[in-house]
Amino acid sequence: MSPPATSAARAAVPASGPGSAREVELLATDGYRLGALLYPAAPAPALRTPARVVIAPATGVPQLFYRRFAEHLARAGHEVLTLDYRGIGKSRRGSLRGLTATFLEWAEKDLEAAVAWSLARGPTALVGHSFGGQVYGLLPSVSETLGLYAFGAGAGWMGYMPLAERPRAWFMWNVLAPPLVWKNGYLPSRRLGLGEDLPLGVYRHWRAWCSHPRYFFEETERDYTSLCARVTQPIISVSTTDDLWAPPRSTAAMMSGYQNAQVTLRNVTPERGPIGHMGYFRPGAAHLWEPVVQWLLQLEATPWPPPL
Repeated sequence: MSPPATSAARAAVPASGPGSAREVELLATDGYRLGALLYPAAPAPALRTPARVVIAPATGVPQLFYRRFAEHLARAGHEVLTLDYRGIGKSRRGSLRGLTATFLEWAEKDLEAAVAWSLARGPTALVGHSFGGQVYGLLPSVSETLGLYAFGAGAGWMGYMPLAERPRAWFMWNVLAPPLVWKNGYLPSRRLGLGEDLPLGVYRHWRAWCSHPRYFFEETERDYTSLCARVTQPIISVSTTDDLWAPPRSTAAMMSGYQNAQVTLRNVTPERGPIGHMGYFRPGAAHLWEPVVQWLLQLEATPWPPPL
């Protein structure tokens, strides 16, 4: 599978959505219809052109999970676009049995469609959660973006997890999930408390990539090292010490693959209650959101469009 040469996306007729959001229909690069939400920006100060933001969700996490965070960025003056990958949330079309969907399609077709749609409106940065931060370098249009702010984007390997968490992860991958996948033709993640159900191809990629200390950089289906070496933009990668699936060691291993990017690792020790892998976008972690706004302000000084 080679990266698509172009990206296609279109806006649907605005409809009512949660809070200030309106519904947007994106067309993935292969024509698959994706559900998305656009959070209009509050008026920005004069002479300022705020960066637009695409929020790239984690595996099996619907876009509505990021609503409060998206509204926070929108109030700060940034237009924000969220999406559901094919098979998830508003982008699910019935049963997942037989759905062709992989991590690569989520990145190169679905997320790419959202980024291309936003880029057509102006300078765009990404905020990625877990998977959404890992695959920044796989985007065909990555060189046109301003940068990435990632939360919990670790390598996923069990060896980085705390000792008490490793048996649970091993049991999930090797005992619990395989028979459920064989029976259903997809991973019924809801039964396992792991978010939305996952298409078969996504499950297979997830399991394979998480089996390596350096995630997809050790896979052979694609030269992921060269893909991510294209990235020279700034990346800030945040991890909390209580994130069992993506602790600081894990995020450091993942981000080491972005060898030419301006990577900053920020390790956070929770002081206002637990955060874990899913808490970055909940109200209890809202103190982590303002640094994103400040980072976006710094990016706005970047010349646009980027030099060829």
